[in-house]
Amino acid sequence: MLHDRRQFLAKTGGGLGLAALATLLAEDRLLADTDPLRVRPTHFKATAKSGIFIFLVGGTSQVDLFDSKPALAKLHGKPIPESFRKGVRLGQTTFAAPVMQSPFMFRRYGQCGMEMSELLPQIGACADDIALVRSMHHAAFDHAPGEIMLSTGKEQPGRPTMGSWLTYGLGSENRDLPGYVVLLNGRSPKARSLVWGNGFLSASHQGVIFRGKGSPILDLATPKEFSPESHRAQLDAIKTLNEFRREETGDSKLDSQIAAYELAYRMQSAAPELADLSKETKATKEAYGESGFARSLLLARRLIERGVRHVLVTHPEWDLHEKINQSLPGICREIDQPIAALLKDLKGRGLLDSTLVTCASEFGRTAITQGKDLATAGRDHHPHAYSIWLAGGGVRGGQVIGATDELGWKVTEDPVHMNDFHATLLHLFGLDHKKLTFRHQGLDARLTDVAGTVVKKLLHA
Repeated sequence: MLHDRRQFLAKTGGGLGLAALATLLAEDRLLADTDPLRVRPTHFKATAKSGIFIFLVGGTSQVDLFDSKPALAKLHGKPIPESFRKGVRLGQTTFAAPVMQSPFMFRRYGQCGMEMSELLPQIGACADDIALVRSMHHAAFDHAPGEIMLSTGKEQPGRPTMGSWLTYGLGSENRDLPGYVVLLNGRSPKARSLVWGNGFLSASHQGVIFRGKGSPILDLATPKEFSPESHRAQLDAIKTLNEFRREETGDSKLDSQIAAYELAYRMQSAAPELADLSKETKATKEAYGESGFARSLLLARRLIERGVRHVLVTHPEWDLHEKINQSLPGICREIDQPIAALLKDLKGRGLLDSTLVTCASEFGRTAITQGKDLATAGRDHHPHAYSIWLAGGGVRGGQVIGATDELGWKVTEDPVHMNDFHATLLHLFGLDHKKLTFRHQGLDARLTDVAGTVVKKLLHA
């Protein structure tokens, strides 16, 4: 029996309406997404497609590396003036500790004449591609809170990290590798997995730790006694059971579990190929160097080439509460060559324009010492004014943004709070930090919370 137009619309209108509603809810992220890493549109035109975040764990000393302060020499060995003490919290040192000048010279690098330490000559040679921010600040004083602030925009544990927000907002272009990869070197950050965690986002957005040697992930390969056919059949059976359970309970977490099983299966062929550096030229491998950190940066480039959205690479040893003058040269040698090689490699392959490289620490270091013996002293934590740098991905290189007072103690020009920093990173990826939200406990949560302003000076005009 044929239905007339009115009957057809009456019978199908509800279904069409529900389909439309489902589409709208999915766009607003209010409905479970069965493909959490599918590629999504940006809010506006992006300049960065992927990112490599180099985390120098422990707190780099801005007055020794990035922010030359000749006035320190005049006060060397003397107490810091009273005017610098107001409103500043100290940790393991006191204001009785003397001011300590940097024993290292600063040089001007590149056509832009950017000042950086003599300890970083190869990174300095890339100065024309680097935007150096000397006015970073926040209020998180100790390591774990500072690491969480750098990663999530707040000191509060349990929030999504930068890489998680990026994969949530943009998805990933590689279906055979995670969208967010973590390459640890040496000790883990104090906050451990909170530095790469997904928080209240689905588990698909958590950073996946890859090893620097051997198989990137342990227990990834299928045991020899299992044929590919039996493995696929087993995976299909698990998927079917999870889907049944999903229908019964409505638990959207099972979608992430199903996606994780499928990704692990696809990674069995993609991950070994990624870790095989035999096809890299001898010149490339020599340019990066032979350290574990160097290998991590080379793997980071390979991950970016394969469409991974975000790679976090750590380097430890920057928590120099003592013997900073003796320790800093060796630590800088560990990072200088590999980081410069990464920037040059990306640029030579035409990838730097679309890859945002960030090098940052959780905070800086004090101009005064920790310990009164100037020969063996270190520097204490200092989140009130410190330096980070960015390159590529639409960043306008060859410039310095912000300034601090004569002792590198407080910001005096163009302050950049951590929320501003994150708002700018999202902007480079084509995401409006005010619109990239996730409904959590009745509120629209976002990386920058209720603050954040894009630092327009960092952007190409």
